[in-house]
Amino acid sequence: MAIPLTEALVLGIVQGISDFLPISSDGHLALAQMLFGVQAEAPAIVLLHLGTLGATLLVFRKRLASALTEGFRGVLRPSLLKDTQGGRDAVVVALATVPTGMVGLALRGPTDNWSSSAAIVGVCLLGSALAIGSTYWAPKGERDTPTHLGAVLVGVAQGTAVLPGLSRCAVTLAALLWLGVRGERAFELAFLFSVPAIAGAELLGSRQALHGADGGAGLVVAACVAFVCGLGALRILRGVMMRHAVAVFAIYLLPLGIATLAWGYARP
Repeated sequence: MAIPLTEALVLGIVQGISDFLPISSDGHLALAQMLFGVQAEAPAIVLLHLGTLGATLLVFRKRLASALTEGFRGVLRPSLLKDTQGGRDAVVVALATVPTGMVGLALRGPTDNWSSSAAIVGVCLLGSALAIGSTYWAPKGERDTPTHLGAVLVGVAQGTAVLPGLSRCAVTLAALLWLGVRGERAFELAFLFSVPAIAGAELLGSRQALHGADGGAGLVVAACVAFVCGLGALRILRGVMMRHAVAVFAIYLLPLGIATLAWGYARP
């Protein structure tokens, strides 16, 4: 079904900004749906995520290329997986991807209808606030990559972000910072970890979602707007991470989560 241009613009802006800042894109899309009736159908959701995935691939193309190159070379020369930054990135991304997929698939079924519950979205937004706010007390990191066990734990945290309102960016950044990874590298790794998770989810859902879809220009506009807004949001987040001030996003999430939770209990 075709979507109006105005709705496409709203969806693209919400997705592009909230997917890259630690404030939960799924939570904001759910709130937009409940408050304004802005409905993101399956084809729109797929293309919105493809738009933000494109922004991730563009901004982190060098790191991704290095991880892929050294990862494949490391199959024949295992020492590269330890001695090169790209090899180490490839290892921790692979280790994180497995638990992300397992946890995400386990939670996907029970959470399919939770995005329509303001109370659940509010609780998850508060979880995002707690995760990103806790980084204020995280020790100053010096590591370039987490340990192998740490990568698995990050993957588990990332998998829980299928819950509506629980920000993938927030829980992943928090996990990396608490594991002693320095801010700039935590910023890079959080989005390197997200690429296989998002790509896998889109591959699983795209055939069914896009089959027979007739979104017209609206879907293309939404994806393009998400892409452009995502690039801007990534620049903002990089600057915040360099200033060690990412916990500031809790100031926004905490009242939003409380208000959403209260609204959920007040709704008939």
